[in-house]
Amino acid sequence: MPAFNDDLFARLWLEGGMNDDGYQQQLEQLKIEHRDLDDAITALTMQSVVDQLQIARLKKKKLILKDRIMRLEDQLVPDIIA
Repeated sequence: MPAFNDDLFARLWLEGGMNDDGYQQQLEQLKIEHRDLDDAITALTMQSVVDQLQIARLKKKKLILKDRIMRLEDQLVPDIIA
């Protein structure tokens, strides 16, 4: 999993170094990694000998990616008070 530092991205955003396109690219990359982890988990569960520890680790990584995806999506979509 590539390094992802939320503080760094927040700083870049505030300093004008990260635009919506940069966030969108990062978001797409994270979604691809999330799908890849899902595929890996599925493949591991179909094996005759299931490594529960490895599956648990992949699921944890998947949850972390999901959290990062949600934070990036929140930054891309402004809060609108109706």
